[in-house]
Amino acid sequence: MLLKDFLRSGTERLESLYPAPEARNIILMLCEERLGTRSYTHLVEPEYSIKEKFLGQLNEDLDRLSGGEPIQYVLGYADFCGLRFKVTPDVLIPRPETELMCREAIKEGERLRRMRQAYGNNHPVKIFDLCTGSGCIAWTLALNVPGSMVIGTDISEKAILVALNQDFSAELKETGARAPEFMIADVLGDESAIDETGFDIILSNPPYIQESQKDQMRPNVLDHEPPTALFVPDGAPLLFHKAIARWSVSLLSPEGWGMTEINELLGDGSSKVFSDAGFSHVEVVKDYYDKDRFIHYRR
Repeated sequence: MLLKDFLRSGTERLESLYPAPEARNIILMLCEERLGTRSYTHLVEPEYSIKEKFLGQLNEDLDRLSGGEPIQYVLGYADFCGLRFKVTPDVLIPRPETELMCREAIKEGERLRRMRQAYGNNHPVKIFDLCTGSGCIAWTLALNVPGSMVIGTDISEKAILVALNQDFSAELKETGARAPEFMIADVLGDESAIDETGFDIILSNPPYIQESQKDQMRPNVLDHEPPTALFVPDGAPLLFHKAIARWSVSLLSPEGWGMTEINELLGDGSSKVFSDAGFSHVEVVKDYYDKDRFIHYRR
């Protein structure tokens, strides 16, 4: 079978689920991973033929994709902040918007690290990641703020196993960074379960999509990503943010800084949660699409 024909037929199968350009990009990603081709191979080599030994796997993958399964789960990885993370249906697929939070946190972590070095302070920058999922936030901060002490927590044991099994041994060796620690903890529970306090940075991407918003979501998200990591009751849309504010009051250092992802429709309400908790510097931050997406907060 010619590569160009597989691209065409595969794209057509996915067009009921995705816009045509996105469907085509998904098939191109699949071919790049399974065949080692490039996005332009079918153009520069129009007679490129897919070897018979690859067709079985490709067709199996295509069946999964046409059933709505995200390409990241089919391939087993997602790229985030220049790193490649293992992902399974037990964890959310990292989103580009969340990279914005990591970039801001890296800047803050590096500022603290350099300041401490200048004053001969060897204490590591302490970072806490609530609702860690795949560990993408925790690992990104650990690898980009060398020497930092990072702890990630999640209520899901399966998610913690995914986070623990990320393989960045080469990056750890190259940067001299310290691998994050991961533990099971319920953010809706008692923060006293955490032995450490005095965190310099607290980050979180908690569940924040209201149940009533399900009808606005694509089947590939709604039917395949873990609902406990996505949804909150309509009657308590800020449930997790109130808990994060409470944990931050107890665990954040006096000069500490926090950032959490929010529902774009609840910017004002989310901001009020942190103000009411006693944080005097609270700011709503927008994402790439000019939507309210994060809360910055300091004491």
